[in-house]
Amino acid sequence: MIERIRLENILFLDIETVPEQERFELLDAETRELYSLKTQYQRKDDFTAEEFYDRAGIWAEFGKIVCLSAGYFTFKGDIRHFRVTSFFGDEVKILKDFSNLLNNHFSQPQHIMCGHNAKEFDFPFIARRMIINQLAIPPKLNLFGKKPWEVPHLDTMELWKFGDFKSFTSLKLLTKILGIPSPKGDIDGSQVGHVFHVEKDIDRIVTYCEKDVVAVAQVLLRMRREELLIDDEVIHV
Repeated sequence: MIERIRLENILFLDIETVPEQERFELLDAETRELYSLKTQYQRKDDFTAEEFYDRAGIWAEFGKIVCLSAGYFTFKGDIRHFRVTSFFGDEVKILKDFSNLLNNHFSQPQHIMCGHNAKEFDFPFIARRMIINQLAIPPKLNLFGKKPWEVPHLDTMELWKFGDFKSFTSLKLLTKILGIPSPKGDIDGSQVGHVFHVEKDIDRIVTYCEKDVVAVAQVLLRMRREELLIDDEVIHV
């Protein structure tokens, strides 16, 4: 039961991804063809591969991570804080810094990672990009040989499903129905690529990403029937 997990043993995270190149025509001919083949089922006949390229960031083969935000609880007596930090900019540095965080502070058996739809997206995307960038995968992300109950991952969307596999519930919807202040700011996921490649406003993306991390923590608190975080408890470092 999630109530038995010590909050300070959970690392909450979220990633923001964008197409690896700003425009489809910047890809080499073979990669353009491979992208066309990869996306043909999703596109059907409605879009060309070029018209569909703004969605390339959802595939680790054609996208990259531009921000990874992580948060964790700390307790001193009755004082509770939620500390949020972000890694952003160069993808290799993001992945290396995140690996150091995992290996140095969240590598023990009791430590787990938590995100929303993270088992389907964030966790595998990070691991795949590490392989692509020739980086060692931290044990907390390497699932090879692990039994299902040995996987140190929590997913708030999976928790909400209660065994129902028919639907996707967005973090925005979940926070709404649970009475949690909306995590979203002035952009949404579909705009991150434009904000990164065209506006070159990484700070705006970091703010967006960190809000999601706080929202995931709030959802888990609500599922545990615990008091939500207030602004003074959230510390950005």
